[in-house]
Amino acid sequence: MKRIFASFIVTLVLNNLFASPQLPDYIIYKNDTLPTYNLLMEKYLQSRVDEEGRLFGLSFRTLIEGELGASLNCWRGYQAIYKIENDSIFVTAILPCYSFWDKSTNRTNYIKEIFGDKVKNNKVFIDWFTGTISFPLKSADNIMLRWDGVFEKIFLYETLVKIKKGKIIDIRNITNYVDLENGIDRVKRDSMSNKLFEWIKQYKWKKLDKYDCSEAYTIEVGKNGKISNVVMTDYQTEDLIEEYWDSKNEYNFCIRSIKRALSKLQFDIIKRKGKPIKENVYIEIFINEDGTIENWTE
Repeated sequence: MKRIFASFIVTLVLNNLFASPQLPDYIIYKNDTLPTYNLLMEKYLQSRVDEEGRLFGLSFRTLIEGELGASLNCWRGYQAIYKIENDSIFVTAILPCYSFWDKSTNRTNYIKEIFGDKVKNNKVFIDWFTGTISFPLKSADNIMLRWDGVFEKIFLYETLVKIKKGKIIDIRNITNYVDLENGIDRVKRDSMSNKLFEWIKQYKWKKLDKYDCSEAYTIEVGKNGKISNVVMTDYQTEDLIEEYWDSKNEYNFCIRSIKRALSKLQFDIIKRKGKPIKENVYIEIFINEDGTIENWTE
C-alpha cells in the first residue's frame, strides 16, 4: 500500500540542495601528492572559536573567499596540505579553496595566521590527532569503490596510516575488497539493486491476491556480505506502520517474503580503511494484478 509523504519529498529536496560534493585535502607521501578524505584540521580549529563564533578569529568564508563568499563545494572555506615525514605527520599549508594547484610564489598560505609560533620550518606537527587515516594508492588499476556523495571516498587500494598524537605507529597498504569464490560482484554499487530485484522476481510469491507488497525497501548487506536486514524505507517505526498499513499481518508478510527471497545471497565484501562495512541498498518494486513484478527503482 504505497503512500507518499509530502514531508519526505521536501526533506529529500533540501538534502540534495545542501549536500554538495566537497573538495578534499591533500597529503604528501613519498614525493606523491594525493587527495585525502580525512579532515585532520577540524579538531584543532573547532577548539579555537572567538566571541563571535568564528573559527580561530578568522572567518574563512569571508576572509579567504573574499567577495565571492563560501563555495558550495568547500563549505569549510579552506583546503589543507599535510605531509608525512619520517615518523610524524605535519600540516604545511592552509589554502583558500581551489588554490591548491596554483604554483605561483604569491599563493596565500594562512598557516602562520592560524598557528602562530607553532609553525616550525614552515610546518606544524599535528600533535592533536589520534586515529586512522587513509589515502588512495597511486596505481594504474586503482578504482573508487564507494562515495558518500559529499566527501568521503573509498578506493580499492589505499595506504592506511595509524597515528597517535601526530606520531606514525603503523603504515601499510590495504585492499578494501574481498572477492569471494561464490560471491556476487558489488564493485559497482548501482548494479546491486538490479541483482536484488532478479532474486525478488524469481521468488515464489504467495497470497498476492490478498496482500500488496508494492513498496520501497531498504536492504542491508552485512559486513559478511549476506543480507542482514530488510525494512520498508518509508515505514520504519511502529507508529507509521500502524497509521498507514491496513494490517500488521500484511506488513510482516511483505518483509518476511523479501527476506526469504534474498536469504541465500552472498555478496563480495566491501571494506572501509581495511575493515568490512555494512551497506544499504534501496529497491522499489511494483506487483501487478497478474503477479508479475516490475523494478521501479530509480
